[in-house]
Amino acid sequence: MNSNPIGIFDSGIGGLTVAHAVTTLLPNENIIYFGDTAHLPYGDKSSSAIQAYSIKICNVLLQQKCKVILIACNSASAAAYELVREYVGSKAKIINVIDPVVEYLASTYSEKTIGLIGTKQTVNSNIYRKKIDATDKGITLKSLATPLLAPMIEEGFFNNNISESIIQEYLRHTELEGIEALILGCTHYPLIKTQIENYYQGKVSVLDTSEIVANSLKNYLSNNDILCSMNSHIKHFYVSDYTASFETSTKIFFGEQIHLEHYPLWE
Repeated sequence: MNSNPIGIFDSGIGGLTVAHAVTTLLPNENIIYFGDTAHLPYGDKSSSAIQAYSIKICNVLLQQKCKVILIACNSASAAAYELVREYVGSKAKIINVIDPVVEYLASTYSEKTIGLIGTKQTVNSNIYRKKIDATDKGITLKSLATPLLAPMIEEGFFNNNISESIIQEYLRHTELEGIEALILGCTHYPLIKTQIENYYQGKVSVLDTSEIVANSLKNYLSNNDILCSMNSHIKHFYVSDYTASFETSTKIFFGEQIHLEHYPLWE
């Protein structure tokens, strides 16, 4: 089982930030990534739609004998985690991208005021607020839906004047006043982390959730003695709809040409 792959899925390129963090921290692990490019972005989809997509993708990853399935998407983690965990049962461990971040906040930011930016699905679900309040660490959460950011990033509009204007417009919103740290509550957002840090000029800690999640995954594998010790590190990428931009993004992230296999969820 140790050499069985880790399954990772997201609606598009956002989850590549998590996949890259995982492969950097765990270079021996085999990775299977599913980008549901036919249905991106998840942030403006209904919970029932996201649940249906997630179950179909998990079927693909279970067929590949994944030992762990990582939901590398905040919207899917909020809408589908409990259902997916129940559906998969004992076949694989399910990890979402929200719980590791909440655990990190509880251990590091007690009695602090924290900001959260994310999709409408993530912010409106109140999942972060509920889980943070449950830690009883006196953390105040200020949340703001930033729906333009994920599609902007998917289209390659970052590190330019267009993205700069949109990012600043969101970050200067009164809802985020007085925060001491900011959660990037969408796995796309680490791609604009530098722009966000430049806006705050060191006054606010910008939390890259992909690194936090990768560390949590490593701890789980280590604690359960299922780390892969062989130096195989196979990476296999599926997409529900082929896009040239996704292929370009994978090459940028991993520094090598990545073969994408087209796997439509419904035929």
